[in-house]
Amino acid sequence: RGRGTDVGAGRRVTGRGRPRRPRRGPPAGGPARAPAAAGFRTTHKVIAIGASTGGCEALVSVLSAFPPDAPGTVAVIHMPEGFTKSFAARLDRLCAVRVSEARDGDRVVPGHVLLAPGNFHLEVARSGAMTVARVRGGEAVSRHRPSVDVLFQSCARELGTNAAAAILTGMGDDGARGLAAMRRAGAHTIAQDEATCVVFGMPKEAIALGGASQVLPLDRIPEHLLRAAAAIT
Repeated sequence: RGRGTDVGAGRRVTGRGRPRRPRRGPPAGGPARAPAAAGFRTTHKVIAIGASTGGCEALVSVLSAFPPDAPGTVAVIHMPEGFTKSFAARLDRLCAVRVSEARDGDRVVPGHVLLAPGNFHLEVARSGAMTVARVRGGEAVSRHRPSVDVLFQSCARELGTNAAAAILTGMGDDGARGLAAMRRAGAHTIAQDEATCVVFGMPKEAIALGGASQVLPLDRIPEHLLRAAAAIT
């Protein structure tokens, strides 16, 4: 359903059912571009995802289509403290990539998804040529903790062209300004289309701010995120 708009039509996602990679413990640990972040080159590219209402099943749909060696991924979903750990475990069972709650200092590496813990903000930071997760408290941003805006703004600031992002179904406007900042910094950005959203609030606001390079139905988002990350140079 829905063809998606702007930058390039794509084939359907075919990543489901790929063999799980042997498990290892996680390592410790167009608009104008932002010159500092755009000039930086990471060892690995990063995908960032934000979601709220309806986001549990949307994240299952996206992440279960990722192959075992997908780019390192960081994600925020509006979920209370205590629930994100069990949700991460559920995703881990369903997906070829590993999924866990983020810990401060975790490295963002291929084949691993870090999910913001409930009641804590998740950011990314550069550490040499690597990207690491920063988990912190602080005030709510855009009425939320964790906040998608906090994650996306850090990606714009720290990664620039080395990131791709998607904003999925959700109520309100959290993530809209952050997605626009990522696009200005040179990242490829995607908003879920209205037809496949449970609530079209967050994607709609991001689109209105010019933050989306593409608007796509949910089942086409994984392929385009992976394609965008592969094309990052």
